[in-house]
Amino acid sequence: MREQSQNYYFGLDIGTSVVRCVIGSIDHAEGAELSIVGHGSAPNMGMRKGSIVHVEDVADAIRSAIDEAERVSGITVRQATVNINGNHVLGLNSRGVVAISAANRAIDNEDRLRVDEAAAIIQMPPNREIVQIFARSYRLDGQDNIKDPVGMQGVRLEVDTHIVTAATPNLRNLDIAMDKAGVSIKNYTLSSLASAEAVLNRQQKEAGTLLLNIGAGTTNMVVVEDGEIQHVAVLPVGGMNITNDLAIGLRTDLDIAELVKVQHASLSPTPSHKSRVAVQYEGKMHQFDAEEVRMITEARVDELLELVDKELRKIQKSRKLPGGIVLVGGSALLPGIADFAKEKLQLSARVGRLQPLGGVIDTVNDPSYSTAVGLVLLDMLLISSNHGHPTGKPNSNAFGLIENLLNRITKKAR
Repeated sequence: MREQSQNYYFGLDIGTSVVRCVIGSIDHAEGAELSIVGHGSAPNMGMRKGSIVHVEDVADAIRSAIDEAERVSGITVRQATVNINGNHVLGLNSRGVVAISAANRAIDNEDRLRVDEAAAIIQMPPNREIVQIFARSYRLDGQDNIKDPVGMQGVRLEVDTHIVTAATPNLRNLDIAMDKAGVSIKNYTLSSLASAEAVLNRQQKEAGTLLLNIGAGTTNMVVVEDGEIQHVAVLPVGGMNITNDLAIGLRTDLDIAELVKVQHASLSPTPSHKSRVAVQYEGKMHQFDAEEVRMITEARVDELLELVDKELRKIQKSRKLPGGIVLVGGSALLPGIADFAKEKLQLSARVGRLQPLGGVIDTVNDPSYSTAVGLVLLDMLLISSNHGHPTGKPNSNAFGLIENLLNRITKKAR
C-alpha cells in the first residue's frame, strides 16, 4: 500500500451516526480537477448530537472508515482534515481596529493580519477557544464594505468578523479519539463550511445562500453572502429525532421506527390509495398508518425549520436570501423536504449536488457525503497555500470561498 503524500488529500467526517472518509487526488486527464480515489464509512456509536461520549467507540469507527477507504484506494492515511460538530460550536460577531503607522499610509498584509488579530481579542470562558475567524468586510477611514484593503491608503483600518468558538474539552476528546485511531489531525473546520465548499457555486456564495446540513444528531447551518461567512450555528436536532418521534408515536421499537423513516417517511401529501405502510423486521411484517407517519415526520421537521428561521432572524436574513436554501446531509434525502422548506421559510429550496468531480463518485455523489468531500477540498487548498499547487489551478466555482479564508484560519490541529 502506498504511503500518504502531497499528491493525495484526505477528508474525515466524524458524524453522530456515521464516520465517512474520502481520499482525493488531482486528475490531469480531466483538466486537473479533483478525482475521488477512495471512500469508506462505518457506523458510529460513540457520539450524541455531535459530541463524543465514548472515545473508544469513536476511535473504532474512525479506524474502520479509514481502513475501507485505504482498501479502495491503496493509499495509507496518516493524517486528515477533520470536521467539528456539536451544539457547543458557537458563532459571534466582533470588530477590530488598528492605526496605520507607515509613512505613506499604505496598507499591507501585516496590517490586515493585525486588524484580524485585534478582532480576535475577546473575553471567553477558560473552557472555550477560537476555531476560526471569518473577516466579513473591512472599513478604511469611514469607507465601508471593502473586501481587501491591501494596497489602499488610510489611517484607521477596521474589520467586521464572525468568530467561531468551540468547547475545549470537546476538541481535546476529538484529539484523543484520533490518536487512538492512529491518525493525526492536519486541520479542522466546521461541517457546514466544508459542505458549502462541496455544493455551492460562486453565484450562490455571492448572492446570499443558506446551507443546511441535516445530519443524524445535529443540523449545521451557514449563511454565505458576498463570498463571506455571515453566520454559523449548530442546532441540536437531526434525523435521529424523527426516528425517536416515530418510535413514540407509532408505539414501536427504535429499529423498526428507523426502517419506517428510511423506507416510508415523507413530507409530501400521502396518496389516497396508500393508507398503510409496512416494513419487515426480523422476519415479521409491521404495518402503520401512512398519514400518521407523515404527520409525525412533518411535526419534527417543522420544529427544526422554526429553529432555523430563529437563527436567520438574528441576522435579519429571514426570507431575505436570494440564493435560497441548499439542503445536504442524510436527512436531505427525505422526500418532499425541499418543497416543505420552501413553504416554511418562504425561500427557494433545493437538495444540494456536489461540484463536478472525477473518479469513483458513485457512492460519494450523495448529500450525506457533502461534508467529507468538502473536507478533501479544504485539505487540498491548505496544502496548495502552504506549498504551492503541484498540479494546476482548481476549478474556480468549487474553490472560491475557502481561498478567501485560508489566511484567516486561526487554529491548526494539534
